[in-house]
Amino acid sequence: MLSLTVHVQPGAKRSEVAGEHGDALKIRLAAAAVDGRANAALVELIAQLLDVPRAAVAIRSGERSRRKLLLVSDPPADAVLRLLGG
Repeated sequence: MLSLTVHVQPGAKRSEVAGEHGDALKIRLAAAAVDGRANAALVELIAQLLDVPRAAVAIRSGERSRRKLLLVSDPPADAVLRLLGG
């Protein structure tokens, strides 16, 4: 199980990992923070980057906040490198 703290910026031009924000991973999302669209886009982006099913990515806390805690089941060994673009 991989635990990720993320800082989300909804409404960006494109969805991407934008580096670090304090002790969190900064994620820019093209989706707006309306009707859970940004949360769905976040789960989709992390699942794609880590090549895991969407069901493997869960928002543990912060559903209505920019700061969120994500849990990823069975992440790949190089998960951190994939997320940081390495």
